[in-house]
Amino acid sequence: GAPRISIFLKPPGVIPPGGSTTICCSCQCGNGNFVLYKDGHQLRTLKQSGSRAEFSISNATYKDKGTYNCHYLEGDTVLARSDGLDVIVTGIHLPGPKLSVLPGHEVIAGAEVTFHCTTTHPSTGCFLYQEGQTRAQILSREQDDYNYSHVQKGDGGRYSCQCYIKNPLIEWSAVSKTLDLVVT
Repeated sequence: GAPRISIFLKPPGVIPPGGSTTICCSCQCGNGNFVLYKDGHQLRTLKQSGSRAEFSISNATYKDKGTYNCHYLEGDTVLARSDGLDVIVTGIHLPGPKLSVLPGHEVIAGAEVTFHCTTTHPSTGCFLYQEGQTRAQILSREQDDYNYSHVQKGDGGRYSCQCYIKNPLIEWSAVSKTLDLVVT
């Protein structure tokens, strides 16, 4: 089958104007090229190092907002396309939440894990990010918790969370400090 490309932000989260992040395209592919697209327009060919290619956004502006994806080409043939990654650039006005995990940072595969994102302001909602994943998990307003039952090795990694309020526009918090989950 065709290779699968994953696309993700490092670090993840909403980017403040003037902030920086890196768009990573990762694939167990051959020695072809990654081409980065934004909103359907080709931006540039990315140099590959190992199984990934990276595109840095530094001093972000509202022009950097959009939906990005990576195509993997060998010669002129597109062998794979990633999902779309939505990049949001907007003001950050609230302090970052605190992320904790129960029962602890190291768990056995099959265990149940609860992530808890605590904010000092009343939040409308929070997102839980796992580095390397395109999509964030949505933490609902009723409970700023996210439960994983039967965690697997692939659930291990670096997590962070970020919250927002609607008032009347959406205002974002900074991203929490990261937390490492080890699944043994």
